[in-house]
Amino acid sequence: MSNPNRRNFIGRGAAAAAAAAVAAVPAAAQDKPAKRVIYRKPAKPPLFSSTVAYGNLLFIAGVGAHFEGDIKAHTKHVLDQIQQQLESAGSSMDKVLKCNVYLNDLKDYAAMNEAFQGRFGDEPPVRTTIAAAGGIPGNSLVEIDVIACI
Repeated sequence: MSNPNRRNFIGRGAAAAAAAAVAAVPAAAQDKPAKRVIYRKPAKPPLFSSTVAYGNLLFIAGVGAHFEGDIKAHTKHVLDQIQQQLESAGSSMDKVLKCNVYLNDLKDYAAMNEAFQGRFGDEPPVRTTIAAAGGIPGNSLVEIDVIACI
């Protein structure tokens, strides 16, 4: 059997371990997780929340790069912004479980991968990459959203 890690949820004894973990948690802590929206409350409700925590999960909305530059500069900027949001919410790039990448043009796939490589540690998250039909709002060449653990 291979070494278990944060992404291996199925294995021998998983059900027993989960049952033991639930039994060890006090009854008050077994309540449903509460949704926490992480942003400064503006005068008018926003269209969407940029960062939301639910239990031990953290959802970060799509981040784009809205400046002149190539795909590598845009990808680096977006990943830097995501890293800041993760860390400010008590998470990290190593705790990202799922990543969606939206490219303005699929021809940028290889160059985006060069900037993406290694940013999520030794065990990168699962990822979906698509070319966005009609482009990405704000003339960004890439937009990325993530789901992470806290």
